[in-house]
Amino acid sequence: MRGYDRILAGTALALILALAPTAYAQPDLLESKMPLPEQAILPPPTAADLTGSTGEIATIAPEAAPSESAAAVPEKAPDPLAALDAADRPIAEKMRDLLTAKVDRIFPNRKERGIVETFYQNRNLAPLWIEQGVVNARAKAVIERLRTADADGLDLKDYKIPNLDAVSADALAEAELKFTLTVLSFARHLQAGRFPYSRVGKDIEVPQVPPDPAVVLTAIADAGDVAKALDEFSPPHEGYRKLKAKLAELRGSNLDEEKFVRIPEGPTVRPGMTDARIPLLRKRLNVVGDEDSLRYDNDLVTAVKAFQKGKGVNADGTLGASTVRLLNGVAPPRRADSIDTVVINMERWRWLPRDLGKINVMVNIPDYTLRVFKNGNLHWSTRVVVGKPNLQTPLLSAQMKYITVNPTWNVPPSIINNEYLPALAQDPTVLDRMGLKLVNNRDGSVHIYQPPGDGNALGRLRFNFPNRFLVYQHDTPDKHLFAHDTRAYSHGCMRVQDPPKYAEVLLNLVRPTENWTADRIKKMFGTSEVDIQFPTFIPVNLTYQTAFVDDDGKLQIRRDIYGIDSRMQAAIKSERGMVEMAQERPKDPNTTSTVKRARPTDSPRQAAGGFFEQLFGTRTSQQQARPVPGSRVR
Repeated sequence: MRGYDRILAGTALALILALAPTAYAQPDLLESKMPLPEQAILPPPTAADLTGSTGEIATIAPEAAPSESAAAVPEKAPDPLAALDAADRPIAEKMRDLLTAKVDRIFPNRKERGIVETFYQNRNLAPLWIEQGVVNARAKAVIERLRTADADGLDLKDYKIPNLDAVSADALAEAELKFTLTVLSFARHLQAGRFPYSRVGKDIEVPQVPPDPAVVLTAIADAGDVAKALDEFSPPHEGYRKLKAKLAELRGSNLDEEKFVRIPEGPTVRPGMTDARIPLLRKRLNVVGDEDSLRYDNDLVTAVKAFQKGKGVNADGTLGASTVRLLNGVAPPRRADSIDTVVINMERWRWLPRDLGKINVMVNIPDYTLRVFKNGNLHWSTRVVVGKPNLQTPLLSAQMKYITVNPTWNVPPSIINNEYLPALAQDPTVLDRMGLKLVNNRDGSVHIYQPPGDGNALGRLRFNFPNRFLVYQHDTPDKHLFAHDTRAYSHGCMRVQDPPKYAEVLLNLVRPTENWTADRIKKMFGTSEVDIQFPTFIPVNLTYQTAFVDDDGKLQIRRDIYGIDSRMQAAIKSERGMVEMAQERPKDPNTTSTVKRARPTDSPRQAAGGFFEQLFGTRTSQQQARPVPGSRVR
């Protein structure tokens, strides 16, 4: 109301002054000497001032605020950098400029840069490595850990430490972000490796999961022990930890390389016998004893058994022709070569799942062994035959889901075209002698299969873990192959030495109340396929461990049968690539227990049809045994 009165008073005064300017201009008038309240100079009221939005005369509440214009002034946003130390604020401002710049000079990966920017924004751009303008204890602890990166088989030159003692805010801001990049690179290399496995070969499909950059930075920011927090990104597997310890041992050794000792050929020597070669054997195996003694004593027998076990042959302690050939076949690798092999294998451990599972199966391809683990301990093991060098068993991680008893072998198109059709052209009866059936399809293609039976190429059991390479583990009628030291003979699948026992072991782990035995499984052998489902799946990892530490703590080196080590060595020296987070694959409807499973083929190579048709097949064994209308069966 007072504001309205002032408007009217001001208007009236202006009218009076306009009508009688002369009277009020006289300085000696009494009124001119009377003090008046100050009047706001306001424009004349308009119709809009006197009426509301409906055209009616507006009224003003008597308790109205003195000024409504003050409420329209927006409040000033809080300063996110206000809580920072005065020395850190200019650094934070420069960091903000670097993180929001259109051209990034620090982070080569846009996704990683976005995560880093979010991390710093969540902490109001407070530096992680600098406090009150100087390098903090957290940064110093990380620097000390980076200086021991070679203990993990990594290269110190990959982790550059910027100048965190710079003076200007510009230089400190850039050093802060560059050091963050260095730490993220180290954590990623420690957990997932230095380059994607695709740089090494096509026959590989393993998780290789890098850490989330936000998780790395948060863990370091919250850690009381920064070095321990970084170590958490190392592979947690015992095999990796043993190789790391062996790497330190090899690097710390001051022993000179000994000249390789060859053992001459001769008759078989058994425990307790004497032979002129015994002193050489003692020197070759570095066994302490009477250097002049010719007796094959217990200490030397124990050393020979350990050597045989390390080579994957029958550890009977007999010095026969085959053991002599093994002793002479390959000279012990030079220490530098052993170090390189250990580093390569540590790198491959980083590709595997961090959680292998309480129950898991691990195949070591160059060692030709299959091992079943329970709660981290070896539960059972056997020998396997793996793929030829030109038909390699892939490196992969998958889930075993069921066992097939009396499998039908669907011959892969690659084997049909490359092997069977040429043989059939030379001898039309060859398929009959092999127990194979041929179906001429209407489209002109040929389907060859082998019904269940003792002579089936898959034997009596197949262990199924669906994968894009179409490989699995199975029985074989060629039992003699397991006596060989080198067992790379298959088309990519793994042939198991004792499949009934293997099935017994697995089924008692996943179906423990059903009392499965090898004899019970053998009684199921017949002419019809039977699938035994797993209520819980078993992780299967096909690995390539050319270096590992055995149960006796000795480093074992295996031959690089596929040349993977040499390719990795070249990549370690030259390649550095971002390992991205794996995209989640769409769920395969064929992997649920409610969907009837068709049969995979026995080859990691080419197959006809679409992806799922290649992976699982499209015919059941009963359908395969019947001729397709319009076709002939041989």
